[in-house]
Amino acid sequence: MGLRTSPTQRQRRLGIELRRLRDATRMTAAEAGAYAGLSGAHLGHIESGRTAIPEDKLRALLTAYGCESKTFTEALVTWSEAPRGWWHQHRRDTTAGARDLAEMESMATHLSGFEPLHLPGLLQTPEYLKALITAAFPNSTAKFVDRGLEFRLQRQEVLTRGSAPTYHAIIHEAAFQMHFVDTAIMRRQIVHLIDVARLPHITVQIVPFKSGTLPAVGTPFVIFGAADPALSTIYLEHDAGSVFLDDQEHLTRYADIFDRLATLALPPVVPESERTSYETRDSLSLLQHLLYVL
Repeated sequence: MGLRTSPTQRQRRLGIELRRLRDATRMTAAEAGAYAGLSGAHLGHIESGRTAIPEDKLRALLTAYGCESKTFTEALVTWSEAPRGWWHQHRRDTTAGARDLAEMESMATHLSGFEPLHLPGLLQTPEYLKALITAAFPNSTAKFVDRGLEFRLQRQEVLTRGSAPTYHAIIHEAAFQMHFVDTAIMRRQIVHLIDVARLPHITVQIVPFKSGTLPAVGTPFVIFGAADPALSTIYLEHDAGSVFLDDQEHLTRYADIFDRLATLALPPVVPESERTSYETRDSLSLLQHLLYVL
């Protein structure tokens, strides 16, 4: 079997974690590989994500590295065994970053994201998304728009599957004031947002204009939570392309930023039956106000 020329983010991350563990023991690749019956060169390819590693050899390496966390070990085993996902069918009409995003969403145990100017992709209605694609790519063909819509709708299924991750979305009020969609589409998008926010595993908070100074974050981001917090991943999206961050410094920083945003945001949308007072200023109240004024 040949080496991978374009490892996915999951494959790269598995290799990164194995390299971190090996570096902590100060073993050479040849020394560590010997514990699992691997050559140093083969282990190097595994650490770069260019080839897979069987479960028995992975467990042998983790034992050699002194990894005692069962949660950490089983998470890495799950990553190593993950099959090719549905997103591979879109390899000709999506970027590698978009496919990595879909894969990381599928592997996460919980998702936490902030959007300053758009509604989160996992919560967009088809007509909102279609308007967004058309506005961003005015010369796009109908086929391009349809494939983009199909890919996004398949991504959204991660929230309705049997083992759906929990999802906490924080959205700035500015996202509802953008004029790339008409008023009728935005109104239906808000109603959809209220409906999905009532699902027990989905939390939606709105940051109002009057919230004060926001933390220093200039781009949308998502935290892909893992069973072991050390295996979480930060996803940043901007015009130059997507970026995945996995070092502990970034994980700590963005977790802190998200916590601060959650504090600045209004209380989450909850079913009306759970509301204790209609005088409460919360995310649902603001969304209902937006429905009135739009």
